[in-house]
Amino acid sequence: MTTTDMPRPLDADAKRPAAKKRPRRAAGGGFRRAIAPTTLLWIMACLYGFPVLWFILSSLKPSSDLFSYPLTLVPHNPTLSGFKAAWDSANFSQYFINTAIVCVITTILTVGVSCCTGYALAKYDNRWLKAFFICILATTMLPSEVMLAPEFLVVRNLGLYNSFAGIILPAVLTATGCFMFRQFFLTVPDELVEAARIDGARELAIFARIMVPLSRPIMLTLAILSFQWRWNDYIWPLLMLNDPNKFTVQIGIQSIVGAQNINWSVLLGASVISMIPLILVFLVFQRYVMGADINAGLKD
Repeated sequence: MTTTDMPRPLDADAKRPAAKKRPRRAAGGGFRRAIAPTTLLWIMACLYGFPVLWFILSSLKPSSDLFSYPLTLVPHNPTLSGFKAAWDSANFSQYFINTAIVCVITTILTVGVSCCTGYALAKYDNRWLKAFFICILATTMLPSEVMLAPEFLVVRNLGLYNSFAGIILPAVLTATGCFMFRQFFLTVPDELVEAARIDGARELAIFARIMVPLSRPIMLTLAILSFQWRWNDYIWPLLMLNDPNKFTVQIGIQSIVGAQNINWSVLLGASVISMIPLILVFLVFQRYVMGADINAGLKD
């Protein structure tokens, strides 16, 4: 018995070093494979970040140094005069309030409508729904300028001209939002919905208690995108509003630009001021999007 039992611990001991080396090799190989994509991402980040850095640093330069030769990245005499002049020359506090009202209401409606539409397109099998989805995607093939004239006529005939409702309502339904939610709900197993129906849950309860919590990452992503779209929107508010007290931020920035000459220091300061809310929104919500588990609550 002893002769047959002795090799077993020896064989086990012999295998232990080999088992310890495998994760080291895998870790080393994974690190080497990650060098190339990481380097590429850093290069792309520098390419995209350099113009933004130049833009922000240029807003700290006095007007006389903006076009001095040779051009310099870091301002020699940094000043906040451009920001002060921009804030004094435009009613930014009112512009921020107007834009915040439009962005918040539009974002809430966009997320809600897109979530409902995406769920219906993903979980209900109907040929008319499929045709409707194709029509929604077809709107992305048209330039936005083509749809400005008919949208303006419809909004004007409804009596919504020169009002926030005229800006909000046409922007509620977006093809991007419907597509995002539809693709997400397609990944949710149908067995989960069928099990809820067997337990006696109604369709509204299934949607509100199961589907909506699962789609939280998509909701936050679309909320950030929708807020950004509406904050940077310029053409549609310019067509719809003629009351200076209802101007949004982008129209307000355009109003401080002179017809004959442009004070670039003031314009750069106003542009940087308009970027602050977008940066704050992204910094607050991006950790929820990146840290969320899209497959939470699902099992194979």
